[in-house]
Amino acid sequence: MRYAIYYTPRQDEPLARIAANWLGRDPFGAATRPVEAVGELSAAEVAFHTASARRYGFHATLKAPFRLAPNETEASLRAALDAFAEATPPVVIPRLVVGQIDGFFALVPEAPFAPLNDFAGEVVRGFDPFRAPLTEVEIERRSPDALKPDEFRNLCQWGYPYVFDTFRFHMTLSGRVGPQESPRLRAAIDSLFADVLRQPVPVDALTLFVESEPGAPFMVLSHHALGHHPARKTA
Repeated sequence: MRYAIYYTPRQDEPLARIAANWLGRDPFGAATRPVEAVGELSAAEVAFHTASARRYGFHATLKAPFRLAPNETEASLRAALDAFAEATPPVVIPRLVVGQIDGFFALVPEAPFAPLNDFAGEVVRGFDPFRAPLTEVEIERRSPDALKPDEFRNLCQWGYPYVFDTFRFHMTLSGRVGPQESPRLRAAIDSLFADVLRQPVPVDALTLFVESEPGAPFMVLSHHALGHHPARKTA
């Protein structure tokens, strides 16, 4: 079993609903749903291009998937998330846009935004004591020979290559797409998300996801609103 600390909008928010329809899965407990044609893309093409992202659900990685440290439990992790969330104010991203990172499409901030990067770094540091060290097999899965030196150091120290100076906030919408298919896929994503991306996006919660067994879809376990709230929402 692995856990991950992600940002994802609440299930009832327009951005979450549109992304769930696009990916064909709602990680808040809903079953996989048939994807639909979008623009010039057939339903089969959408399903093909979203297959790798579908298993993880719509999210931005803050603390990458990890096994629990031997001295920690799910209950202690959730309690720490409650405490961290209550003491941490939300961060509002001025605008998300459709971008392409290493060949895959994602929603990314329109411009660098230091408060968001600082917030992500706090999550990485704050929850690292809950992470079991990576095994040699887990390190090899990250293709360490392809990583830059600072990325490899991050992988060994923090369990993920892309933290702190190498962090890039992104909400993945596809697998890697070749240059011939990219224009059609971008046009479809632009048409689907255009209206909802006109507004600022509040990063107002941490969401705990769980992978119940290797290869299983990641599901929402609990949703922890940032800032002081009299009651917490759990999934």
